[in-house]
Amino acid sequence: MSGEFVGTIFLTSAALFVVLAIAIFYRAIVGPTTQDRLLAVNVLGTNTVVILALLAVGLDQQWFLDIALIYALLNFLMAIAISKFTVERGGVL
Repeated sequence: MSGEFVGTIFLTSAALFVVLAIAIFYRAIVGPTTQDRLLAVNVLGTNTVVILALLAVGLDQQWFLDIALIYALLNFLMAIAISKFTVERGGVL
């Protein structure tokens, strides 16, 4: 297999993950509960990290991996902050 073909496979996979992100975004807006929205936002962040990693390989741009790593750390901190805020309000996750 040539390098161009492998890059196309990774870019196609990234496009499929973008379609999946649209469906997850719908769940983040519609809900119906706060826990559903929180989980959808967390999954959307993880999905974004996967898309960035696939783009890094498909486009042969390693700096996408740096952005993916930073975004993963921010996604983790956001999940902890929202969980702490929800528990302090009396909700249980």
